[in-house]
Amino acid sequence: MTVPPPSRPPHPLARFASPVLLLALMWLVQFADAVLPGTFTVFGIRSWDLSGLGGIVLAPLLHASWAHLIANSVPFLVLGCLVAVEAARRFWAVTAIVAVVGGLGTWLVNAPGTLTVGASGLVFGYFGYVVMRVFSPGRVAHRILYAVIAVVVIGVYGGTMLSGVFGVADGVSWQGHLFGAIGGGVAALAGRPRSETRAVRR
Repeated sequence: MTVPPPSRPPHPLARFASPVLLLALMWLVQFADAVLPGTFTVFGIRSWDLSGLGGIVLAPLLHASWAHLIANSVPFLVLGCLVAVEAARRFWAVTAIVAVVGGLGTWLVNAPGTLTVGASGLVFGYFGYVVMRVFSPGRVAHRILYAVIAVVVIGVYGGTMLSGVFGVADGVSWQGHLFGAIGGGVAALAGRPRSETRAVRR
C-alpha cells in the first residue's frame, strides 16, 4: 500500500495573488477598450435603469481613462492585499459584498441616467473593511495588530477618503465612494467569527 506524500501548504504569498490578478484584469480590460472600437464604459452602472444593474459586476473593471485606472491601481493593490492577508476566500467575499452594496447604493442615489465606472468603490470598501475590522472579536494580539494597521491606513489614506466623499470634483461619484466604504463595513461585520459558546435552549 502506497501512502501519498503529504500536500505542501500554500506559499504565504499566494494569498496576495487574488488582488494582483484582479488588478491585472482591470489593466487588460482597459487595454482592450483602448484598441477595440467603441467603449466598454457603457456597461457601467447606469442609475435608475434596470438594464444598468449588470454594471454592479462590471463597473469595477472599467475605467474612463488610463489616468483613472492608474490613480486607482496603487491604493487598490495596497488595501486589497491588506484584506487578502487573511485569506483569498476572505478577499473575494469582501470584494463581492463591497461591489453589491456599493453598486446598489450608487445605482439608487445617483441622478437617473448617470453612468458610473471604476474601482474606487472597491478601494473605499477595502478601506472601510480594514478600519472596521478592529471592532471584530478575537484575540487581543490580533485586535492590537488590526488597530495598528487601521491607524497606519487612516494616516495614509484617511484624508483622501474624506475628500473622496465630501470634496469631490465634478464628474467623480461620491456615491460610489460612500457606499463602497459602507459595503466594507458591512463585510467586516458579516465576517465576524461566531461565538464558540452558544446558549442552550431547554
